Amino acid sequence: MIDSKKYIVALTITAVIFGTAIFLSNTIGQKKLEDVRAIENRVALDILSSETQFALLEETSCRDIGPGFLSKELGSIGEKLTYAENQTEFNAGDLEYLKRSYFLLEIKDYLLMKRLTEKCGIKPTFILYFYSTQETCEDCQKTGYVLTALRDKYPDLRVYSFDYHFDVGAIKTLVSIYKVKSDLPALIINGLAYYGFHSVEDLEKTVPAIKELARRAKALEKSATSTSTID
Repeated sequence: MIDSKKYIVALTITAVIFGTAIFLSNTIGQKKLEDVRAIENRVALDILSSETQFALLEETSCRDIGPGFLSKELGSIGEKLTYAENQTEFNAGDLEYLKRSYFLLEIKDYLLMKRLTEKCGIKPTFILYFYSTQETCEDCQKTGYVLTALRDKYPDLRVYSFDYHFDVGAIKTLVSIYKVKSDLPALIINGLAYYGFHSVEDLEKTVPAIKELARRAKALEKSATSTSTID
């Protein structure tokens, strides 16, 4: 009789523990899903906001074009999508739709900024970054960090990232125009191609457009130091 009671108590405790674990697991899983859905909604609104801006920017004057004009907003959307890509709870169809919208938004920004800078006589630095998600690409991940560091260091730099194998006709057209090989990661910097991993220092030393950005940054820093000394 005593043994039976022990078994019943043990079984009850086990059932309570098991039930609690399932409840907590479901609760945590639901919370993660809600977080991802919230990101999805924010990204969709960001994309809508940016697309609305394009129509307004067509009418902008040259004096309104400053450092990091729209690229910071695009960078923010890209970071959210990167986070969403790493969440297994995210619906694959929704993610594909958002990535497609984001890539097209980047191309629209690229074309718009090319027109505006040409109209205003500005010489910008554009980087088209092609990576792959079809297979493990450690150099692609490291290159992503390098480009983030460069964008933070040089506000005038405009970086556009594209999944090389993503099924979007506009991306395939970019690949065709710039003759981008599948040797990824690939960087098209002001029309010139660079393949494989390159550190920030490598790019600053070997890429003419990046070298010019570094030169300008040093000149501004020197000018600011001289002004501060005079004051």
